[in-house]
Amino acid sequence: MSTNSVPTQTTPTSDATHHRLPNFSAGPATIPTAVLSRAQEELLDWQGRGMSVMEVSHRSKEYMAITDKAEAKLRSLMSIPDNYKVLFLQGGASLQFSAIPLNLLNGGKADYLTTGTWSAKAIKEAQRYAALGLGEINLVATGKDSNFTDVPAPDSWNNSDNAAYFHYCANETIHGLQIFEPPQVDAPLIADMSSCILSQPIDVSKFGMIYAGAQKNIGPAGLVIVIVRDDLLGQASEWCPLLMNYAHQADKESMSNTPPTYSWYLAGLVFDWLEEQGGVAAIGKINQQKADLLYKTIDDSHFYSNSVATQYRSIMNIPFNLADSSLDKVFLEESEAAGLLNLKGHRDVGGMRASIYNAVSLEWVQQLVDFMLAFEKKHA
Repeated sequence: MSTNSVPTQTTPTSDATHHRLPNFSAGPATIPTAVLSRAQEELLDWQGRGMSVMEVSHRSKEYMAITDKAEAKLRSLMSIPDNYKVLFLQGGASLQFSAIPLNLLNGGKADYLTTGTWSAKAIKEAQRYAALGLGEINLVATGKDSNFTDVPAPDSWNNSDNAAYFHYCANETIHGLQIFEPPQVDAPLIADMSSCILSQPIDVSKFGMIYAGAQKNIGPAGLVIVIVRDDLLGQASEWCPLLMNYAHQADKESMSNTPPTYSWYLAGLVFDWLEEQGGVAAIGKINQQKADLLYKTIDDSHFYSNSVATQYRSIMNIPFNLADSSLDKVFLEESEAAGLLNLKGHRDVGGMRASIYNAVSLEWVQQLVDFMLAFEKKHA
């Protein structure tokens, strides 16, 4: 991993006024302090109108200006081509587990790669629609035998001929496994990027569709962003609910019904903040530096370990275990007392997990590393 020196975020990481502490939650996750401060300032009196943005009609020209700007900023940050629609929807990423087969399966066959909990949930949901006769779901490969610490070699995958789409999860939040390069497949590529969107530059044109829950790198929970190529629209099953129909939502500019207005507004503020940091390329260098620092601390120690194959180690979600698991409770108690929050690993895998999304500063990661080294010295 690269260790190039890069500037840290300009947003304050903590101060006495806001009492901000290092928060390593996997989601809902840390939101930049500058974004929260601006939202606080505007909460009761947005744009001098004497009311909150939450109280403004979503169809007013004032609110439409927010949505137009947010989409334009996201398109710019990700270099989204013109032949893609950008949808700001409700239901989170998990609702897309149903929406995708309902919109794209259309009596055909779809390929799914399983690399962890979230991709396993996606294929399980898709199989429900296959059971109704809407198409066929094919598991091309699973990393279950490695306890989702590695990805099966692509030459072992059982890909379908003429698949309607190929689905995978680019970053498995729970297991800390990330696929950095898009799979080389013939079918339209569908990626769940909930935990890695906007963390590094990607080539959107390689994908048929990208979707991401907002509560990691975009803003608060309640919003999901869908980026879908135009040629994949208009194929929905007659069973597809209207509010889950991507073509319908594109026609209605994501406003078939009242959208999650405050989450959309906050997402726009996060996009502004990210642009101020220098964009996705700049934040990607900081993210790599944060991950390098934490992984080096783990790898240089006999006290901590990470079992994910090196080439698939996530730069957003870093699980780690203590050599003596009886110290887990002590680690969590002492880390919280030190002001380091939400380091407990997911119940499915145990141990610890540090989620270091865009809004988590390098300073916070250094504080975590300093604590880990002191804890090891004390308890080894």
